[in-house]
Amino acid sequence: MHTGKGVPVTGMVVSDSQLRVAWITGTNGLIGSYLVQTAPQFAANWQVQALTREQLDLLDFSAVRRQFQQDKPQAIIHCAAVTVVADAQKNPALARRVNVEATRILAELAADIPFVFFSTDIVFDGRKGNYCEADQPNPLNVYGETKLAAEQIVLANPRHLVIRTSLNYGFSRSGQRAFNEQLVRSLEGAGENMKLFSDEFRCPIPAVETARVVWELLQQNCTGLYHVAGAKKLSRLEIGRLVVKNQPGLLAKIQPGLASDFPGPLRVLDASLDISKVQKVLSAPLPGLDEWLADRPPETF
Repeated sequence: MHTGKGVPVTGMVVSDSQLRVAWITGTNGLIGSYLVQTAPQFAANWQVQALTREQLDLLDFSAVRRQFQQDKPQAIIHCAAVTVVADAQKNPALARRVNVEATRILAELAADIPFVFFSTDIVFDGRKGNYCEADQPNPLNVYGETKLAAEQIVLANPRHLVIRTSLNYGFSRSGQRAFNEQLVRSLEGAGENMKLFSDEFRCPIPAVETARVVWELLQQNCTGLYHVAGAKKLSRLEIGRLVVKNQPGLLAKIQPGLASDFPGPLRVLDASLDISKVQKVLSAPLPGLDEWLADRPPETF
């Protein structure tokens, strides 16, 4: 089983002539890098073409079209995005260009092939939680608005697939893309003064599990909208304590807080996702983050 570090286990050998080419955008990011790492294990019949911003600027639409015509991929998995809520809020024009317009170009190029787009639980306002795919989105910020707009573009094609996911746990190339990496950096700086909300909820998921699900849905030719998240709803406080417990050498103590005391913009309080739809089609069920971490020694994932 691939652990998320090092070289993944290789699946069956397939000759180059049998391989289908899959573009994966945003491979310097967390989910993109895990999709590349896990392809030999979960998608041995696919040849991955990992695209970073340095290799292909997705905002240069002419260059994207030329590269697509040259490579002729048989699928696109689109991970690249402005994903930090605060960054999207500060620069909404850039967020819309990256999250919406670049997605539109790729979806148009992929009109006749599988196209996988990553969205977010933050398309919901968090007032009720346990959202299923049929629930009405109501984003509270620019990030959620741009992801919802892109969803609508992608889902207009019945060949295409949208995956809404939650916080993804893992280890990125830069050391700062996964939520746990960002939290550890903040805790190291804040010490015992760090507060995490006990009334704000998500369904965190290991990035390696997200990658497994994507490859499996692609292999099964699944289309439409799926929620892919951890099987257990956890508060920000509970998530933080899990991260600390599984981070050797981190001595920080987390203090409980309430989102209602937070002076900033309106927050999404309960973005938990109902994953029963995707669970029905998977060969193995999605775990909760606490369950997944309990089965592994610290720093082995």
